[in-house]
Amino acid sequence: MDRIDAMKLFTRIVELGSFTAAADGMDLPRATATHTIQQMEKRLGVRLLQRTTRHVSATLDGQAYYERCLRLLADLEEADAFIGEAAAQPKGKLRVDLQQTLAANFLLPHLGAFCDRYPGIELEIGMGDRLVDLVREGVDCVLRGGEPRDSSMVARRVALLPQVTVASAAYVQAHGRPRKLEDLRQHLGVNFLSSATGRRLPFEFTVDGVVQNLPLRGRVAVTNADAYMACCEQGLGLVQVPRYRVRRQLADKSLVELLPKLPPPPMPVSVLYPHHRQLSPRVRVFVDWVVERLSVK
Repeated sequence: MDRIDAMKLFTRIVELGSFTAAADGMDLPRATATHTIQQMEKRLGVRLLQRTTRHVSATLDGQAYYERCLRLLADLEEADAFIGEAAAQPKGKLRVDLQQTLAANFLLPHLGAFCDRYPGIELEIGMGDRLVDLVREGVDCVLRGGEPRDSSMVARRVALLPQVTVASAAYVQAHGRPRKLEDLRQHLGVNFLSSATGRRLPFEFTVDGVVQNLPLRGRVAVTNADAYMACCEQGLGLVQVPRYRVRRQLADKSLVELLPKLPPPPMPVSVLYPHHRQLSPRVRVFVDWVVERLSVK
């Protein structure tokens, strides 16, 4: 067995925890799989797998080698995909991490269409707002709102979403409607904490084309977009969110738009991926699809 096939066998053994299951999946005799791994360990001079009667798992060296093998095999697959017709029909696993509200509103309702368009791609989706170490966690790309913070990643802007300042109708009835920026000193805000620094993010207003930052006092600070909206709907203060998130509430008047002539700047939305993934056919078609979906606001 050549070195590439041996790496494929090794990764399948680690993933399945079984020599027999990996050998069956690759149509190999169990003895061939055992001999191949023994030769690999002899060549490398380390033990890659620890075996019990019921399970096989990677040693520390084996885990490190497994992660390297995954990257090498993925790079090889992507290089092959550029030859001939393979580039038009990318195949293989694509691991993505999506900002939850963006995914729920723009992507997940149309995921079936993406899978129909690219039947060779196997999607693995995580969702949240946390910082993701793409290289260490083996994630191909992430979708995030706000200005990208990781300069080591390739960032492609896929949308600019209009934002609004809103409060609940009950809050406005109790505290009044601000008419100018100075009025906000008498108002409460629901504060959002940066996942990178832990600090409160200021409220932003566009005045004569210039963005002005204004901190607002408040009784609640959150780290999650859903909690942010829930606090606003409970009348705990002002929030600034993309307009798509509050269209229904603005229409039924449970939320009220404030200072519409001094809007927050639009929220940039970007896909970030490691440099070695920028030419990946799987990543490329997924990013193009995200652009397509986010253009339908």
